[in-house]
Amino acid sequence: MNHPAPAVSRARRNALVKLGSLALAGTGVGLLGAPAIVRAAGDKVTFKYPLNPTFDLIYLAEDLGYFEGTNTRPNYIGRVSSPQIIPLTSIGEIDFGSRMVPLVISAVAAGGDIKVVAAGGKTLEEAPHMKYFVRKDSGISKPKDLEGKTIGFNSYGACAEFVTKTWLRQQGVDVNKVSFVVIPDDKAEQTLVSGNTDLAIIHAPFSGRADHAPELTRLWSDYDLDKGLGGMAPYSAHGKFIREHPEAVRDVVTAIAKAANWVNANPEEARKLVSKRINLQLEFVDRYAYVEDLVITEPPIQYYIDVLEREGKLAKGKVSTKDIYTNEFNPYAKAA
Repeated sequence: MNHPAPAVSRARRNALVKLGSLALAGTGVGLLGAPAIVRAAGDKVTFKYPLNPTFDLIYLAEDLGYFEGTNTRPNYIGRVSSPQIIPLTSIGEIDFGSRMVPLVISAVAAGGDIKVVAAGGKTLEEAPHMKYFVRKDSGISKPKDLEGKTIGFNSYGACAEFVTKTWLRQQGVDVNKVSFVVIPDDKAEQTLVSGNTDLAIIHAPFSGRADHAPELTRLWSDYDLDKGLGGMAPYSAHGKFIREHPEAVRDVVTAIAKAANWVNANPEEARKLVSKRINLQLEFVDRYAYVEDLVITEPPIQYYIDVLEREGKLAKGKVSTKDIYTNEFNPYAKAA
């Protein structure tokens, strides 16, 4: 049964306009070109999702057949730049998005209609979420060496920024003396090799390619920095899609939870599927590890609420963990 969307206040309308402006910058996906709200294709409900070269449970769930037997299917809308995924999800330009928790917190605080519905990747010592590389001839070996240098990372407002800045401060680094520049993960290695950055923070699967680059050396991973507390990369959904298609949300969460458990049990097979999908040489594909059953827990969310408040990006008490997530659509959470 469909429920009418709640009335949108003037303040919230302004917030959504702001989010929309952010979302539309730097991507070819625009409001005027968006598909109609009706998402039924025959007897199937489709959800709009980016088609990016990355290690992603939506793609793996489809490859593994976990959407079979459901009435739900992904509708890939083409590549969407990483910084735009959560803003676009928060205004309904795409229905699901997978990006880090602080981006979702910021979107909710700005009035975005978005909710984390499944946990995602997790950091292990042998399977970190992101790795830190420098050139072998850079002279950089410790955190303090980064003062006066340039760090390349995939976006502001996410794990690469906040985990790194938090750790650098803990190591006595003046973060104001470090420059940050946005470089997509699949371009970060070459940008570092060419000398345009001094350190590159690269996420899996592309971090594996940097590990094999003869000019580079790895200094740290996010596991070294915080033992993985900041490494959960969840899946979020647009609020209207959740309200209008709760069964489809349940189908998606169930499918990606199955895929996550399969990846954890079959990491090498998963690397082969990702290698084929994104056309990256197998030896260069770093593995991913996922939260068991994709059940969301509160510590990784509270970690980023605290970080955002400390960084002055979020008013203290403006959002709570309960505002950010729900396990309602995860059958494994109910069983637990």
